Amino acid sequence: MGRGRAKAKQTKVARQLKYQTLETDFDALQRELRGEEGTDGRSDDYEADYYADYADQDGDEGEEPRRNVG
Repeated sequence: MGRGRAKAKQTKVARQLKYQTLETDFDALQRELRGEEGTDGRSDDYEADYYADYADQDGDEGEEPRRNVG
């Protein structure tokens, strides 16, 4: 009985994807494929740059993790 529900849900999702009309921003897609920065001026490494300050404050940079050998 569960398999019929799963198939019905898959059919519903497939039908929605087939007939759904989406507004595609082709200019944004083209910029992304070229690797250009977006209009907000952030680089792809924005999060890495933001959290780098916190990694420096950690204090355990460069140390090997301790392992319990039993």
